Amino acid sequence: MLITDVRPWGGEPCDIEIKDGVIAAITPHDPARVVTGDTVDGRGRLALPSFSDVHCHLDSTRIGLPFRPHTGKPGVWGMTMNDRAHWREDEWSVAERATYTLGRMIERGTTRVRSYAQIDADCGLERFEGVLAAKEAHAGRCEVEIMAFPQAGLFKEKGVPELMDQALASGAAVVGGIDPCTLDRDPVRHLDVVFGLAERHQAPIDIHLHEPGALGVFSVDLILERVRALGMAGQVTLSHAYELGTVDEATTRRLIEEFAELDIAMATIAPAQQQHALPLAQLTAAGVRVGLGEDGQRDFWSPYGNGDMLDRTWQLAFTNRYRADELIEHCVAVASRGGHSILQGGPERLTSVADRPGLAVGDEGDLLLVEGETVASAVMDRSDDRTVLHAGRVVADGLELVG
Repeated sequence: MLITDVRPWGGEPCDIEIKDGVIAAITPHDPARVVTGDTVDGRGRLALPSFSDVHCHLDSTRIGLPFRPHTGKPGVWGMTMNDRAHWREDEWSVAERATYTLGRMIERGTTRVRSYAQIDADCGLERFEGVLAAKEAHAGRCEVEIMAFPQAGLFKEKGVPELMDQALASGAAVVGGIDPCTLDRDPVRHLDVVFGLAERHQAPIDIHLHEPGALGVFSVDLILERVRALGMAGQVTLSHAYELGTVDEATTRRLIEEFAELDIAMATIAPAQQQHALPLAQLTAAGVRVGLGEDGQRDFWSPYGNGDMLDRTWQLAFTNRYRADELIEHCVAVASRGGHSILQGGPERLTSVADRPGLAVGDEGDLLLVEGETVASAVMDRSDDRTVLHAGRVVADGLELVG
């Protein structure tokens, strides 16, 4: 595969050669070059690493279905029960909805995904199986890690730990946990099950943390204690955790230092309360892996979400109040390489807001070609003129799947 006339990270026009799924050469663009074999005309567009969505809920998406008014009630439990009351009413099955939304994400530049799959006494493994079907439908276009996720807690209903175990034995790759204190109200027992399942299945952990301030720090400290005791550095991600920045400065500094020491990753969805979260630039400077995700997309939790990680990258910059080009570009780096570094087999982490990842010889051939004067302008404009490659093969063009 040869990609001609593209501008890596907005630089000079280049030609990129991909062999066996990885970048084999990057050379100055030569208009007189004789082209043979598979070729993509970059037409002067930007060339960026494709996106990695590390926090989405493909099992709850309603993208592609008629818009419906929001009916959710405040709080995690209220939203969970609202979803439970309505998710079977949808015109499409979970598999159909997940497959459609994943395709839409690929069309817009995402080629790596970590998706939650809700496991509870109500749905059993049905929602997990729907996400698994979507993964299989788009095999070859996108890499998908599925998380077995106890959205309603592990102990509020009978049989959930056993269902989690079944999902992990049937293709789920990540063990999920959620709010050890406020949902199950038994953080030690909750973490016993989560870390026990991770050990049994040799799987990483991703814990949803909505808990506020000091209580969130308490849960995090329990998690850090487990990571140390069990030698699981580099195997745990905290998702959301958007209230950890509301504590005193000394605690914030300690958390960042310990996250770096134990290689705790963080997944953000760029929430409205981003100013309460641990500061993005400081996390990156400390070497903490940070990725971006779209969360639920137009589901029974929220009417927001459109399957476009470039749009969510804009939101990350906006909620962080970034204006400088360097910081907006850093959001692109977080949405691409930052997220990829969280997934299994991912590359090295970002270590500075000045890091501009990918597009070097030896990198994977997962690319997004998109119209834009600069990288920052591409985030602001979010052009539809996009070509997406996965493992060196075009998988989408002009917001349409290929192959």
